[in-house]
Amino acid sequence: MCSYCGCQSIDMIGRFTAEHEELINATGLLRRAAAAGDTAEVVELVDDLAAMLAPHTGAEEAGLFTVLRRDEDFTGYIDALCSEHVGLDGLLARVRAGDLAAADRFYTELRSHIEREEDGLFPASLTTLRGDDWDEVDALTAAAAPTSPLAAR
Repeated sequence: MCSYCGCQSIDMIGRFTAEHEELINATGLLRRAAAAGDTAEVVELVDDLAAMLAPHTGAEEAGLFTVLRRDEDFTGYIDALCSEHVGLDGLLARVRAGDLAAADRFYTELRSHIEREEDGLFPASLTTLRGDDWDEVDALTAAAAPTSPLAAR
């Protein structure tokens, strides 16, 4: 996880980074349950993960991604990240449906996705967005529903 540029000092980036850590931790639990073949535990953990992931990705897309997408230098990158959000949801659904081997692929793709956000987009947002932009990111994110249960932590 990124810690070199100071972007986590921006409240929204700090929030998203903390949520990423929680998602990775929850995915570790899922991988262990899948490796043990504990399908009941897998279903419970997938549901917990989905309850964290959907609001998180929704908040990213509603706020930060919306504002950054206005700069055409970011449009393709953000579109790819949004596509990855959809792909992660699909992998999680496969795991819930019984494809326990997909838990490892979910973990790998989630880690890769988070790295692209934390090592690419988040630092770039720090140098691209200004005060009014961040105010808009905050307002758009706050208006996004539902709120991630991770945001309260």
